[in-house]
Formats: sequence, structure tokens, C-alpha cells
Amino acid sequence: QVQLVESGGGLVQAGGSLRLSCAASGSTFSINDIGWYRQAPGKQRELVARIRSRGVISYADSVKGRFTISRDNAKNTVYLQMDSLSPEDTAVYYCYARAVEPSGVYWGQGTQVTVSS
Repeated sequence: QVQLVESGGGLVQAGGSLRLSCAASGSTFSINDIGWYRQAPGKQRELVARIRSRGVISYADSVKGRFTISRDNAKNTVYLQMDSLSPEDTAVYYCYARAVEPSGVYWGQGTQVTVSS
């Protein structure tokens, strides 16, 4: 089992920055894919950024150049640095982790990010 706890959401003005954190515990050794999804009101959940095995990083087109995902293995924590935020980034952000032993996808509780215009 993997447990994920997010922090760092909040209210920020357009153009501002926030950093989200996701602390993992449990079977962290078996995580081979970790990252962030978001879900805005009335919209489907979308993948924002991820780090896969061997450190391969990918981003949604809508956040490329503005968001940066990183991972501190010593702290079992993944971060999402969000810069140049716009109201379109307003959503609940969820950390997820895909593990292989035991196999499964695990989710954090979500953290609200609100960007005012």
C-alpha cells in the first residue's frame, strides 16, 4: 500500500506561483510512476505532470513552460512548482502514484488551487 498526503494549495492571483507537495509513505520502493492530476468544476480529471521510471518527465501541453515537477527520493516527496498561474489553472489537484508491489494506483485527498483574475 502507498499513502499520499498533499499540501500547498491555496488562493493566488493570476501571474502568481504556488508549490504543491505530495509526501508518500508505505511501499514507496515500488512506485514507478508518480505525478499530478487536476479536476476543474464540470470537467474531467486531466493529467498535469508525471515522473515515470528512469526519471522520464512529461507535462500536459497547457502547463508546459509554467509548471515543473520534481522528486526528492530521500524525502519520498514529489513537488509541483506552478508559475505564471492563470484562472484556467483553478482546480483540485490530486497526487497519484502507480506501484507494482502491491500493484495499484493510489491517490491523495486532493488540494484546492484557486487563481483569481
